[in-house]
Formats: sequence, structure tokens, C-alpha cells
Amino acid sequence: MEAHELRPPKGSRHKRKRVGRGDASGHGSYSGRGSKGQKSRSGVGIRLGFEGGQTPLIKRLPRRRGFTNIFRVEYVPVNVKQLERFEEGTEVTPELLREVGIIKTLKQPVKVLGDGEITKALIVRAHRFSPAAKGKIEAAGGSVEEVARGASAHGR
Repeated sequence: MEAHELRPPKGSRHKRKRVGRGDASGHGSYSGRGSKGQKSRSGVGIRLGFEGGQTPLIKRLPRRRGFTNIFRVEYVPVNVKQLERFEEGTEVTPELLREVGIIKTLKQPVKVLGDGEITKALIVRAHRFSPAAKGKIEAAGGSVEEVARGASAHGR
């Protein structure tokens, strides 16, 4: 047997389906697409997972899209530059911050952040302090005191 005598096994090669070549071909008229509907039209491109406009299964499932940590604590941020308005030696508490309008609610704990500068020695009581804020307040001669969440800042 020579290379030019090799033939593929019988039945392994198929003729290309030529659609739209008349009804006698068996693939005329609608060319195997049925009648009407989105998939019978030219240019149809239905992406993987498309469900006809219904919210797709992959979007209905909450998996792999993060989660909500029910224990997360949202702090109200207060920067040290906002504390500059108080007189030297003032005891700054969440209640005082609420009175002067720096924070809007006492329901969330207060965290003092280090943006800006402070020159006055203040006694600052809050629920949390960033290391930068702590350093700036103490460098200005003031003191910081962390109060427990839920407890009043006056209740030492």
C-alpha cells in the first residue's frame, strides 16, 4: 500500500451541510432554523447563560460576589484638623462633637483620624484613634482616651 492509496474509513468524512439551496435539498426555505423567533434571525448572538431577558441564574445566586460582614463596625470619621476649633484644655467627647455639628449622630462610634495639624493641647475621648492621630494629639501636649463602644464618653 502506497501513501497515495490511503483513504479515510468509510463514514468518517461528512459532506458540508449547504442550507438555503432549495426545498428539494431538505434544507431550503427556513434553512433548518424553524420559523420566527430570535434564533431564526440573522446576526443572532445569544451569550452564554442568557435566559430571554429573565435575570440569569448566575446573577440570581449570591455566590462569588463577596458577602456582608454582619459584625462590621462603621465608625464616624473625625480628623484632627477639625479639633483645632476647640479651646486649649477642652475635653472633646462624641457628645461635644455632636453639639458643635462635627458629627451627625451618636449611634455610631467615633474614630479620630490623622488628617491635618493640631496645635492645641486637648483631652480627646473617642472610641478609636489612628496611630497618626494619637501621635499628633500627644505631640501637641494633649491626651487621648479610648472609650468603650456603647458606653458614654463621660462615663469614664
